[in-house]
This record gives sequence, C-alpha cells and structure tokens, in this order.
Amino acid sequence: MKCLSVSQPFANLIVQGKKTIELRKWNTNFRGEFFVHAPLKIRTKDCKRLKINEELVTGAIIGKVELIDVKKYNSKKEIISDKKFHFADKEFQNNIYGFLLKNPKFFRVPIPCKGKLGFFEIDVHQKKISKKEIISEIIDEEYRYQWINHH
Repeated sequence: MKCLSVSQPFANLIVQGKKTIELRKWNTNFRGEFFVHAPLKIRTKDCKRLKINEELVTGAIIGKVELIDVKKYNSKKEIISDKKFHFADKEFQNNIYGFLLKNPKFFRVPIPCKGKLGFFEIDVHQKKISKKEIISEIIDEEYRYQWINHH
C-alpha cells in the first residue's frame, strides 16, 4: 500500500479528520487510500501556532486516509481561502497542489517505520513488530480508552 510522510502536527490533524487538504509542490495521478507516516521531525513552530501541546508520535505510521482528488491552486488568494482545511503557514502557501482527503482512520497502535520522499510503497505485514510490544500497547491503549475517556 502507498504511504506518505507528513510532518507532525499535520499528520495527526489528517488522521483526526481536521486537516482535509495536504499542500504539496508536486502533483500526483494516484487516487485511493494510503498510510500516513509521521517522520521524526516535529514542526514545533506549527505546534505553537496551532496551540497543539499533546505528545505526538513520530517515526511511525499513525493512520490512513483516502486521496480523492488534487486541486490546483492558481493564486495565493485561493490557497489562503482554504486555510481552514490545510492549516499551512505562509512558508507553505507557495505550494500549488492540494491533495483532497477524506475517510481518515487513526491507528491506536502506531507501526514503526522509516519515511521517504513522495508516495512510497510499504508492506505492513513485513514490518517486524514484536507481539509483546503490540500486546502491551493494546492493553495500555484499551485501559486509557475505557477508563480515562469514559469518566
């Protein structure tokens, strides 16, 4: 399956369904579902600007989303008018393609992985994750979900 690296906090915003346009300088003919990879780098300036102070997962696939279309922006005004969908600061408003996203899914157990540039192929069945690691993360996650989120 295809995968795309997106810096944090934007990777989280995508899999949470808050960010529905991903700006890029390049276009793609690809349409369909892909994994969202959060690389090691966290854009701390953007975390402060967007008032995000949660702990962010890095170096892993954190979810998936569907690319339904690509919008070509013809002016900076068009990009700025879509800011509530892409959250980009001025530095990224020179990107002229907007990947339109829908159907996000957040993975409660991230899959450790190295990222690459552009879309890249990944076979999650071949990723080496120990059963002990998965079981302990699932138990921890279920505990938090059942007891902390429901009080």
